[in-house]
Amino acid sequence: MPTSNPEHGRPADWGDITLTQAACRILETASPAAKSIRSRETAAAWRHGAIAEIGAVPPPDRPARPDHPVLKHPSEMPRRRGAAGRVALLHAIAHIELNAIDLAWDMIARFASPDLPRAFYDDWVMVGDEEAKHFTLLSTRLAELEAAYGDLPAHDGLWQSAQETAHDVLARLAVAPLVLEARGLDVTPVMIEKLDKAGDIESARILRIILAEEVGHVAAGWRWFGHIATARGLDPAPAFQALVRRYYRGTVRPPFNRASREAAGFSAAWYEPLAEPESPA
Repeated sequence: MPTSNPEHGRPADWGDITLTQAACRILETASPAAKSIRSRETAAAWRHGAIAEIGAVPPPDRPARPDHPVLKHPSEMPRRRGAAGRVALLHAIAHIELNAIDLAWDMIARFASPDLPRAFYDDWVMVGDEEAKHFTLLSTRLAELEAAYGDLPAHDGLWQSAQETAHDVLARLAVAPLVLEARGLDVTPVMIEKLDKAGDIESARILRIILAEEVGHVAAGWRWFGHIATARGLDPAPAFQALVRRYYRGTVRPPFNRASREAAGFSAAWYEPLAEPESPA
């Protein structure tokens, strides 16, 4: 794949590659660092017109992954405490961001359709670009803490959710951005506060960047869920609730970061009917 600086200028000549071909190349890249670079380069190529056609290349069932980290069931993951716990926290977030790169490009390749406008692809290319940026920031921070992505185990829950919604773009939108990423809006402020109290200002700074940009990712999910549901003759909010009940195995639980969710356009009327009662303090 041609190389370029994703921040500056027009990428090198990409020939006749389509967006779905480029998306599949990212999904087939096992190295997390190379996956991140390809994600950012592909986004730049799309923005600058070096990739012009959508195409129709189906994605692999699962993205390529490195030998490490070892994937475990969420219940087998160790608790995070102290300085080592901060490394484990950053490692866990890096794992989420790596999966999020693949989820963005899988969205493009798996659900490409002439019925979807260019703005749909613009949004998910942007998401793939920013998730790669987040992974790179976290990888750099782990290196500063004498650690690396892959040093610790991780779980496979995110891609299990992707597989269960691979048949329908509405189901994918309901579960990936509007449940899983929206949950990130809820929990990240607490993590930032803990990092600040621990004096880890740099890690807190990175999480603030991620939080601000994830609002846009949830907004993209909400926007395209509404667009596609309406095109199918469905009332979006009840359709969302029905799909979450059917395809999401976890629980939708408060407290919610209503300010960030509202900034994404994601009304409480959509998700509060799904919420389990908040546990007493």
